[in-house]
Amino acid sequence: KSNIGHLEGAAGIAGLVKTILSLAHRRIPPSLNFTRAHPDIPLDELRLGVVQEATPWPESTGPAFAGVSSFGMGGTNCHVVLAATPTPTPTPTPTPTPTPTSASASASERPGDRDGSGAGERADSRPVPWVLSGRSAAALRDQADRLRARVASEPDLRSEDIGHTLAGHRTLFDHRAVVLGDDRTARVAALTALAGAQASPDVVTGQAVPGDSVFVFPGQGSQWTGMGLELHEEFPVFAEHLLACERALRPYVDWSLLSVLRGEPGAPPPDRVDVVQPALFAVMTSLARLWESLGVRPAAVVGHSQGEIAAAYVARALSLEDAARIVAVRSRALRRLSGRGAMAVVSMPADEVERRIGGAGPALSVAAVNGPVSTVVAGEPRAVDRFVDRVAADGVQARRLPVDYASHSTQTEEIGEDLVRSLAGVSARPGGVPFYSTVTGEEVDTAGLDADYWYRNLR
Repeated sequence: KSNIGHLEGAAGIAGLVKTILSLAHRRIPPSLNFTRAHPDIPLDELRLGVVQEATPWPESTGPAFAGVSSFGMGGTNCHVVLAATPTPTPTPTPTPTPTPTSASASASERPGDRDGSGAGERADSRPVPWVLSGRSAAALRDQADRLRARVASEPDLRSEDIGHTLAGHRTLFDHRAVVLGDDRTARVAALTALAGAQASPDVVTGQAVPGDSVFVFPGQGSQWTGMGLELHEEFPVFAEHLLACERALRPYVDWSLLSVLRGEPGAPPPDRVDVVQPALFAVMTSLARLWESLGVRPAAVVGHSQGEIAAAYVARALSLEDAARIVAVRSRALRRLSGRGAMAVVSMPADEVERRIGGAGPALSVAAVNGPVSTVVAGEPRAVDRFVDRVAADGVQARRLPVDYASHSTQTEEIGEDLVRSLAGVSARPGGVPFYSTVTGEEVDTAGLDADYWYRNLR
């Protein structure tokens, strides 16, 4: 009403449309012209509030809900509850397959449809998982048997619709199963096996345990040519965020993100440090956005090396513009060290590596602790090679990493001052998700992720 005035009979539908848009955009619009509540309305006691500025929708692990109330002057009262749904998975358009006798096969000739058992199902569709659950193993089998009978008797049911309903509109109990299959016949067979407690390659069963999801973002070394391209083609959410990353990186790079991912002629080599690290950031954060659109949200985030930048962004401690600036400037500074350093991973505890390094001084140091028995060393190439040869002779697994710079070593100190200066003005803020720092080894207040922190992350 404060936005568009009295609409009389249309007021209810206007509120409904406004709430649908609010759910879609994950923003709660303000009520205009509000200054203060009447003194007889105890908003604090009622735990109520009037939204006075556009507000992000609260983060939660489940779907968002909203209620619309319409109280008519004639006494008609109505309350509608709305629930947000995950971003729908697009159904790929089938591509006709040429044959020696026909330009394309008819629908009745597609695999899985020859006997009519695959009606409403394409063999070339992306398989959509069917998630079932029950309070006990017996209840789960009963659920599978009921679904099998329903699917077998109603051939026009679409696999995507069944999967969406099962995943988003059913209570999840502890005993669970996921049913896959390329077509309806395979899924009916899988459900039959599940109902009969028989093994099937198209069925995965298990018992859920309490716990939340943690998003872990890797450092350099997890990349490959073509990474993310299939997700880019099939999921609009992923593609849109990848494009947003390309726009955010544009002021700092002279190459196209998609050209690098596709390995197009003329694109810079993907193993160049100032290329691979921004590309990894874009793919990792786009994947996180995709998971979130499907209802999977992290209870905490953590990142290894440059993966911390992605973690901070996903924790909503950094804007996309600031995160892109950090990863681009940081990797560009590292490139100045190219050709002068080396790194190696050693299957040995960090304290033992420290002891063996001994008096190597600035020529060699521990760069990262990957795990209880996995440690990375960095430094001058000759010092790294000698150390690798020495521990290998003792039967310890060790190998050089395919880089020509010494990240997380004393060599980074010569670019530290310039890096901090280049990142001045980065505006971190308290995040909406707990952020565990691999610099300090504990949860930190993300408001402190300033330029100095990002140098310490590199050092």
